Amino acid sequence: MSSVLYYALPALGSYAMLSIFFLRRPRLLHTPFVPAFRPRLGAHRGGSGEKLENTMEAIENSMAQRADLLELDCQLTRDGVVVVSHDENLSRQSGLNRDVGSLEFEELPLYKEELEVYFSPGHFAHGSDRHMIRLEDVFQRFPRTAMSVEVKGENDKLIHKIASLVRHFDRNEITIWASENSSVMRKCKAANPEMPFSFTISRGVWLILLYYLGLLPFIPIPERFFLCFLPTIINRTYFPFSHPVLNKLAAVVSKWLIMRKSLIQHLEQRGVQVVFWCLNEESDFEVAYNLGATGVMTDYPTALRRYLDNHRAAAQVS
Repeated sequence: MSSVLYYALPALGSYAMLSIFFLRRPRLLHTPFVPAFRPRLGAHRGGSGEKLENTMEAIENSMAQRADLLELDCQLTRDGVVVVSHDENLSRQSGLNRDVGSLEFEELPLYKEELEVYFSPGHFAHGSDRHMIRLEDVFQRFPRTAMSVEVKGENDKLIHKIASLVRHFDRNEITIWASENSSVMRKCKAANPEMPFSFTISRGVWLILLYYLGLLPFIPIPERFFLCFLPTIINRTYFPFSHPVLNKLAAVVSKWLIMRKSLIQHLEQRGVQVVFWCLNEESDFEVAYNLGATGVMTDYPTALRRYLDNHRAAAQVS
């Protein structure tokens, strides 16, 4: 036993030293990906805290605040139109208990006059524009604005329609594939491999595991974006579980696992941009940027723009 320890301990020590060395200097092993854009201000659901979510009015409001990333969810109508909608079922958004896929585009209902902001419980958004919009219309209106397009279900036709629209509008480099599901992401990458893509949940768990095992510096990373919730919002504005005890536990565990500046810095040095969602309070903006994140996704683009401008001004004064 002592002879095993005699060789094992120095080997483990050397491995740990090498891992730490390359964690801090990943460019000695990997050529960093050069991004086509760097999003500082991302508008969640088009900016759903200030105007009705996923409407052209909300998106235009976000663009007025110089948003450099629009986060959009897509669904497919019965007549094959890709629409921007978070939910497949329209009950929450419109009061009509029908799926988007069961209606033609012209049959889609108006949004309700007010919608609760999911990540700001008790707060409601209003707007004069209540129309659902086509993804094609957003691409036409903002041809060079970066967008994250999330696909929630395994709808092959939807995936291929999105891929085709991205190619048609020459947006391969500035449109991100996003999905929580790895099997969906594989289909997205196959449909348009030129688009950058983000971590799925299972790939994110794998990333964290590699980090704590010390293997991350030695493993290639094909993803270009780590779009992740900020653990400090759990049990405050984000409630992933119905039981409060589970939310408290999730907050503690995820904070300990994810909020590591060395992890964020390593990803950033390798060209993987870290964007935390969905942050609606200045204290959370502060936490995210202090960790070294590229950007923040918010429902309130005006608040985040004010924060960014104020801190830029403060930095120039100092």
